[in-house]
Amino acid sequence: MTEIEFKQRHAKTKKMLLWFAMISFIMVFAGLTSAYVVSKSRPDWKPFDLPTPFLISTVLILISSLTFHLAKKAIQKDDRKTTSTMLLITLVLGVLFVFFQFKGFSTLIELGLFFTGPSSTVNSSFLFTIVFAHLLHLAGGLISLLIVIYNHFKQKYNSTQTLGLELGAIFWHFLDFLWLYLFLFLYFFK
Repeated sequence: MTEIEFKQRHAKTKKMLLWFAMISFIMVFAGLTSAYVVSKSRPDWKPFDLPTPFLISTVLILISSLTFHLAKKAIQKDDRKTTSTMLLITLVLGVLFVFFQFKGFSTLIELGLFFTGPSSTVNSSFLFTIVFAHLLHLAGGLISLLIVIYNHFKQKYNSTQTLGLELGAIFWHFLDFLWLYLFLFLYFFK
């Protein structure tokens, strides 16, 4: 086996493992949203509108997908400066996404909707659980993004070596589209 064949096989293996992980995440959120649907028929279900900070965070994470994509395109052209800029913008947008998610939690609490306790409702408990579960996965995305940024500044990526950046981008886009699904689900399925 030549070195090129080994690298190609190694890259395929890593991508396949990432896809298996993402499929397992889909299963988790499919279970949570299915339970949400089933629980909607409960008599103690009290619908409410999603607070605006969740919409703001959705816009931010979608823009971050674009900036990560632009970083990937830039490194494929060996444009290190643009890659650096786009990766750092992606990180800032990711952190702002988390900030607005917690701002959304704060708004829910101000409205008297809690995760648990006498002031909680079934759907507010589901909302907190689903959003928090996504935030846990996003923490993994932010860690992988920090690793990509670190490796980029160590000059491990160029137009012929983009695997780590590609894997980070795939996972980031997955988290973005997962949040978009969750946001639309929670927005329209009250």
